Amino acid sequence: MTQNASNPRREFLKTVAAGAVLGQTSLVLADEQAATTSAASNAGAPDIVRGEVLRTGGTLTADGSHFSEAVRAIPVAGRSQVIVCGGGPAGFAAALAAARAGTEVRLIEGAGCLGGIWTAGLLTKILDAGNKTGIMAELLRLFAERGSSVARDTTGTVYDPEVAKLVLEELLVEAGVKILLHTRVVGAVTNAQNRLAAIVTESKSGRQAWVADRFIDCTGDGDLAAQAGCRFELGVGSDCTCQPMSMLALLTGVNPDAVREFIRETASSAKPKLLQLMENAGINPSYRGPTLRHLHSGIFSIMTNHEYGVSAFDNQAITDATIRARREIHEIISGLRKIGGPWKDIAIVATAEQIGVREGRRIRGRYEVTAEDLAKGLQHPEAVCRATFPIDVHALSTAGNKEVDRNFKSCGLKPYDIPYPALVAADVDGLLLAGRCISGDFIAHSSYRVTGNAVPLGEAAGLAAARSISAGVLPHELTWNQVAPTT
Repeated sequence: MTQNASNPRREFLKTVAAGAVLGQTSLVLADEQAATTSAASNAGAPDIVRGEVLRTGGTLTADGSHFSEAVRAIPVAGRSQVIVCGGGPAGFAAALAAARAGTEVRLIEGAGCLGGIWTAGLLTKILDAGNKTGIMAELLRLFAERGSSVARDTTGTVYDPEVAKLVLEELLVEAGVKILLHTRVVGAVTNAQNRLAAIVTESKSGRQAWVADRFIDCTGDGDLAAQAGCRFELGVGSDCTCQPMSMLALLTGVNPDAVREFIRETASSAKPKLLQLMENAGINPSYRGPTLRHLHSGIFSIMTNHEYGVSAFDNQAITDATIRARREIHEIISGLRKIGGPWKDIAIVATAEQIGVREGRRIRGRYEVTAEDLAKGLQHPEAVCRATFPIDVHALSTAGNKEVDRNFKSCGLKPYDIPYPALVAADVDGLLLAGRCISGDFIAHSSYRVTGNAVPLGEAAGLAAARSISAGVLPHELTWNQVAPTT
């Protein structure tokens, strides 16, 4: 289902010219919505503020349903050639590639570390990475060299999240990227020519504006693109059903040799055996393909949770899902402990700070990757990445209590290319996309969304941003051969 991210604030911001922004030390934002004169009352709102101008400026509408902010100047906190929003696998690669190409880069991330689902999300496994070159291959080498014997045996695809945090930070600092953590993008400024000129963030430093020549949306959920007014697709069907979220956790207290048959990397039947073990003990996990991985030193990761019907853009829904998921993980581990034997001392080291979101917005680009492309094994002259991961639609509901929904696999898949135009926003100029928010349909997204593809997509977007600046053209005016002529 196509959606339009238009809103009153964006419509105002679109009137701000890029030249005016660049020449100011602050950005003036007008009220989002004028106060209404509705006579309706709201018994839950104090009479002292209803319909009145408040001391701090702004007005609460008479019916108490909206607050209209007063006009205020927002400081322009910095200027960069390239701003990358989101510091997960795609954002890290975009920032590193752009910086290594000689541009000044700022990376803005909401969490307290880089890596996104790799680190804050405790994923611990990188999928569809084996055939990749460039930054993805470099990371796998570093994760293996600086990790455990398990990391080396899996060529870095099973990794330690703490090693990943440090490696990502070191590489970006070495490349000269300006990193800003604990900061969330909340607005976008386009000029009269429909070109993205600045973003607005919120953090402990308050609301700030940041100006750049090029922007790359690596937020996963396409937050920046939506703020800028880009159209997007969401989920499947008229109700926009999205894949479930999952929370992961780290465990200890188990001897790896004693549970080898249940470890994903050492036994091909590990997932069904672990499910059977749980069910025999009266444990009914919401994810029917529970996955246990040994990382190092008796530290394991586990994924055994599904949260259905949760919107990636509803903070209360995500909060509730996070609380449910964490409670389920603790209940499952308590149940395994009661089995005794090798499980008697199993304990949780940590649950993920960030619940794993499989699906958010798919931003409208200048090419859409489709199920048909996967079925025919698309070979494209502007390919930036070759994807091989299968169509992987996790069960969309508890109906049938399935691990995945195999109905979506009927069209088949061959290794396919992801073209550069799928990384270029269609509705706003100067904006590139990388990671799972690129332009594609529901089925294609279920394949390319994994992080082994996010890294080369980010690398491509970073190179394109840098190249477009040096060439004096916008990203949509480039072909991939102009970005990476030697590939």
